[in-house]
Amino acid sequence: MMTATERRDEAGDRVRAAEEAVARLRAGLASVGVKLPSLGVDPVSCAGGEPVPLVDLGRCSIETALRLTAQLEAKAPHDS
Repeated sequence: MMTATERRDEAGDRVRAAEEAVARLRAGLASVGVKLPSLGVDPVSCAGGEPVPLVDLGRCSIETALRLTAQLEAKAPHDS
């Protein structure tokens, strides 16, 4: 059985991992010219004794959605 300190440490590790995932996703999107203004870690999912952090992609403009779509379509495998 884990101690309270171990549970807090594990919870902190999960939140830090989510923050790192957000940072990597933000950088990757920026490298292809896409910015999701609301991208972040969902604070509600980090609440409680055993948080399960979720990445919130948030809301974006139609222009941003179309730029993201264009990048995804450019990277998708094409049928020959």
